[in-house]
Amino acid sequence: MERTAHADRFAELIGSANVLTSPADQAPYLVEWRDLYRGVTEIVLRPGSTQEVSAIMAYAYAHDLKIVPQGGNTGLVGGQIPQETGDEIVLSVTRLNKVRDVDPAGFTITVEAGVVLEALQGEAEKVDRLFPLALGAQGSCQIGGNISTNAGGTAVLAYGNTRDLVLGLEVVLPTGEIWDGLRTLRKDNTGYDLKQLFIGAEGTLGIITAASLKLFPKPKKLEAAFVGLQDPQAALKLFTTARAQAGPVLTGFEIMPRVGLEFCLKHLEAARDPLEGSHEWYVLMELSSGSEAFPIRDLLESILGEAFEEGLVEDAAFAQNLSQVHDFWHIRHGMSEVQKPEGGSIKHDVSVPVSHIPEFLDKAIAAVSEFVPGCRPVPFGHIGDGNIHFNVSQPVGADKNEYLAKWDEMNEIVHSIVGEFGGSISAEHGIGRLKKPLLADVKSETELMLMRRIKRDLDPKNLLNPGRIL
Repeated sequence: MERTAHADRFAELIGSANVLTSPADQAPYLVEWRDLYRGVTEIVLRPGSTQEVSAIMAYAYAHDLKIVPQGGNTGLVGGQIPQETGDEIVLSVTRLNKVRDVDPAGFTITVEAGVVLEALQGEAEKVDRLFPLALGAQGSCQIGGNISTNAGGTAVLAYGNTRDLVLGLEVVLPTGEIWDGLRTLRKDNTGYDLKQLFIGAEGTLGIITAASLKLFPKPKKLEAAFVGLQDPQAALKLFTTARAQAGPVLTGFEIMPRVGLEFCLKHLEAARDPLEGSHEWYVLMELSSGSEAFPIRDLLESILGEAFEEGLVEDAAFAQNLSQVHDFWHIRHGMSEVQKPEGGSIKHDVSVPVSHIPEFLDKAIAAVSEFVPGCRPVPFGHIGDGNIHFNVSQPVGADKNEYLAKWDEMNEIVHSIVGEFGGSISAEHGIGRLKKPLLADVKSETELMLMRRIKRDLDPKNLLNPGRIL
């Protein structure tokens, strides 16, 4: 059967307008955000329902067609981009964008996989609830992709990873069968927790089409401070003090270097320096409460006052209103995109135990600076959960391609240091295609054997996102 015949059959299943075959129509689905991967495909499919996804997968299984699921195409490890061989079909879930149910009393929401994260946050706000997952790409990433990659974001400290927010899933299996696990129960001890198989599986075991998710009380009071410090050791000490005094009221604690702030001031619209002086490191600290009566501003000022007395904090700016809170977060969320205009950037999404963050940063910064003199390390991220985005921008004036050619060598340097501290080479972005060669170095043979068994049992023909993770 020729490929054109496959396209014709898919058109019968989901409508010809949703079977994209022209290069111009396909272009947005074939390029990764960082331009590391440019895929080739003959067909991009845009189903509009779970039943259409099921029909596609049943046909693909019968004809041995490889399928690559794709959400908002914001992934950073290449898992959503088809191979350059052109023998994979892209299945975009963008049209699966319905909100199926909102239950404010039960603090749950059920949505389809193509709902954009920012829109999902908005739906929660309509009923005075909070969906806490927050990412820099939240205006374009989709919840199905967030779940498939177990996205982390800036609220993990208080609410956990995406895995912790999922109550139930609806999934289309590689054979086309539909598993309806859209339960909203908080307790269900009836055997294996099947949804966990698909969370973080990066579309290799099934296509998530809908999810039931946890909602939380919407904070009534929000306070934030932008803090200047001398080094990560001071940031860690501030964090331990804040966590001890504020407990669950501490909902954000992000670390950033001076160079990252300078990139934001240079390239990020409406960004301004919250502090008058220059500092080597910064922390964005947020406290929130569901009660108007809780004195979180007093608590924030008390924590920072104590830190000033101990010499941990050099300066701090308190947000005077909600708009300024958003301005502070605007800087943090823009930290990734502002590196792009500065040329090549070699990325590392790593985690180490929280107590080892300062030591890791000192050692890794020294190592990459020795490897590429003049490079500009821009490590930032979630000090509260140990996840650091250890990005390294090229030296000023360097050749971008020559610099990026050092990607694997620099990865090896940084990842070896991560290993010394018992950390992870992929904290929240996943494995995809980019980090697949590294998996054997960080997983035991037993772990890899179990993962391969699960993949073979659910996808015996290896047709769903093949060549990713395993």
